[in-house]
Amino acid sequence: MGFLRYLCLFAVALLFCVTGCLNSERSPSAREGRDTEHRALSMVRASKGRLAPVYAPLAEQIASDFDLEGREGIGIDLGSGPGTLIIELCARTQLHWINADINPHFFPHFFKQAAQREFGGRVSAVFADACQLPLRNNYADIIVSRGSFQFWQDRTQAFSEIYRVLKPGGVAYIGRGFSRSLPVETARKIRGGGRLKYDVEKSADNLRHIMDILNISDYRIHRPKPPGAEDVNYGVWVEFHKPKGAVAQSRR
Repeated sequence: MGFLRYLCLFAVALLFCVTGCLNSERSPSAREGRDTEHRALSMVRASKGRLAPVYAPLAEQIASDFDLEGREGIGIDLGSGPGTLIIELCARTQLHWINADINPHFFPHFFKQAAQREFGGRVSAVFADACQLPLRNNYADIIVSRGSFQFWQDRTQAFSEIYRVLKPGGVAYIGRGFSRSLPVETARKIRGGGRLKYDVEKSADNLRHIMDILNISDYRIHRPKPPGAEDVNYGVWVEFHKPKGAVAQSRR
């Protein structure tokens, strides 16, 4: 029974992959396909290894900060990759979560993990470019993204799309790094070796600039820095809300 359920979920994932390829401007070459599969496998390994401690505390913070416990509706993780954050959010909310990612090679792994945690009926996946989301206006109650926005080709357009897809009254939490509750020693270990260094203040300024361009006034920049973390980059996040009476159209 478990195998049959996983087989059905895999078929759904494959359908999303095929649909995404048909809707794209061009089909990827065989080499591009191998490259995206390799990147997916590499990220899956990281999500089970070095990055594994990141997701549960972040899901706990998101669920608490935005009062998601017991709420129904739609949540989207944009650029979710292996979908590990979604799995943890499913454990803490009643929302239906969508893995929207430009690399469909993640989806079979994502559906398998969801089925193993008995969340298979509360997740979906869609082949999606952040700059042109294949989702209708006013669709999602919350959109989150961790470690993806720095790769978006046109960040202003991508944030405009996020705003469009949010329901009036919805919230987005987009950024890179860690939750404020991640233990400092854990964060320091993940950041070991000097990897992933970037200018946090420059990233924060860029996010503020995008919010100003899109005339989004209800936003906050978060730069987590728990006690003892002076030497550790905890990242940067932007939280913004779509007013309840907002017009559905794109902001750009």
